[in-house]
Amino acid sequence: MDKNKVNKKRPFVTGSRQQKSKKTPDAKSPGLKIIPLGGMREVGKNMTCFQFQDDMIIVDCGIGFPDEDMPGVDIIIPDFTYVRENIDKLKAIFVTHGHEDHIGALPWLLKEVSVPVYSNALTIKLIERKLKDRGTQVKNPDLRVLRTGQRVGAGQFQVESIHVNHSIADANAFAITTPIGIVLHMGDYKVDYTPPTGKPIDLNRIAQLGQKGILALISDSTNIEYPGSTMSEQAVGETFKDLFARAQGRIFVATFSSNVYRLQQVIDAAEAEGRKVCLLGRSMINVFEVANSIGYIRSSPNTIIEQNNIDKYKPDELVLITTGSQGEPMAALSKIAFAEHKNVEIVEGDTVILSSSIIPGNEKPIYRMIDELYRRGAEVIYESLADVHVSGHAYQEELKLIYQLAKPKFFIPGHGEYRHLHLHAKMVQKMGHDKEKILLLSNGDIVELDYKEFRFVGFTEGAGVLIDGSGMGDVDKWVLRDRLRLAEDGVVSAYIAINSQNNSILGQPEIIARGFIYDSEIASTTISCRNLIEELATEARTEKKPLAHILKSGRLENELRKLLFEKTRRRPVILISVLEID
Repeated sequence: MDKNKVNKKRPFVTGSRQQKSKKTPDAKSPGLKIIPLGGMREVGKNMTCFQFQDDMIIVDCGIGFPDEDMPGVDIIIPDFTYVRENIDKLKAIFVTHGHEDHIGALPWLLKEVSVPVYSNALTIKLIERKLKDRGTQVKNPDLRVLRTGQRVGAGQFQVESIHVNHSIADANAFAITTPIGIVLHMGDYKVDYTPPTGKPIDLNRIAQLGQKGILALISDSTNIEYPGSTMSEQAVGETFKDLFARAQGRIFVATFSSNVYRLQQVIDAAEAEGRKVCLLGRSMINVFEVANSIGYIRSSPNTIIEQNNIDKYKPDELVLITTGSQGEPMAALSKIAFAEHKNVEIVEGDTVILSSSIIPGNEKPIYRMIDELYRRGAEVIYESLADVHVSGHAYQEELKLIYQLAKPKFFIPGHGEYRHLHLHAKMVQKMGHDKEKILLLSNGDIVELDYKEFRFVGFTEGAGVLIDGSGMGDVDKWVLRDRLRLAEDGVVSAYIAINSQNNSILGQPEIIARGFIYDSEIASTTISCRNLIEELATEARTEKKPLAHILKSGRLENELRKLLFEKTRRRPVILISVLEID
């Protein structure tokens, strides 16, 4: 079937694995291949491969976070299958900025590949710290600073770093020059004309590239649902100064550790009121040390104090910056809220500022933590009560501006769930872009562009790899299925000792139930299970069949499952242990 004929009936061109054969495309094809391995139809896990003939580069290599139906999974990293299959073509890795969803999977990738990694100064320092903290077996990683405006060659690619604004310093877009045209990969960005530090986004350079001609634009879609433009980070700084001036006791500020701008704003507001600043949380301290080491933090020599010195100061002389703005149970603020922190506790008169947005799905733990802070006498201020946070992702008017300046031939919405990509594509179509040149990609799609058209030429693994503890790829759908069953229906274990000589059961079978039924129901259920086992033993003796074989063959498990479902309408995990004694 002609794929282009099929797509003409659709609002936008979108990849579908039912319409593609799973194959590796011809490496000598004259087109530019774009292969997203993360960040499409999801938020996080960003990673995209660009391939032209025998040369390939990667932009970003981040982690994603598990859904509620992934118990025991710590993080998700991109599937590196395509990279492994084309490892001899890989020339370099480029990183847009230092957030976890863009750098977090590098420790795993750099154990398998040895190529230069390029990014701006802060991002490179964060990658260095991450590799060191994880203790990975990455020997002498080739990390190189690519400053704003610089351009570097990687095979047949030329990559230029373009300054953008985001919620972390040193964020970049990349202008990737290929033999058939320029791809502008925007990374995560917003348009901030008055950033706390540094310059505004380099709209002039984007406009110059647009005049020259851009083959494809890959643009952040995270905030496509919001009209207008984001507030400047400067507005948060003004809010902090006002709140700090009115606060009577200690001030706690919870924010994302990577938001260097926010750290600086808190320090500025604290110094204006003569307060000392203490950092709580390992990731917060790490980012501060990295940013401070390269001159990205300004503070007086005695402003920052150690945690063990906070008791030397009065409450109205202290500001504590902490992790845990999303209610994470192991983060510093959650431990403080629930009186689990070894050095700090909330007392009446404290002010707690949550300087972050609520990430969808985190509402319950965040509001539970806020409730606990109120119970302990704190005054809690969060986004819905004051301008204590602004997003680092562009709203509709900013997205329109970048598109208008870039004037791309092909448009690829990125970094978002499917609704985000769809709405971004729809907005661009209303601005006059040909719907046949808007691509809604899925992770794993392999799309090939040339001067005039594109085509889907295959797909690779794009679902991601689940990381459980330190294991990589040890968790599959069957493991998750069993974990969900354990969480929802519990487990029933049967321990049976048999005499293999006379084909009989020794003693009483031990039945143990966990997370399955109430204590009041255990006794009757245990008796029913024992009776079933005795019936099978009687049958074995009568028909002169080996009892051990009957118990181990799967029949007992099936009979127990049927019995337990009839009694409880639940399906626990069933474990059977048979001990044969001569």
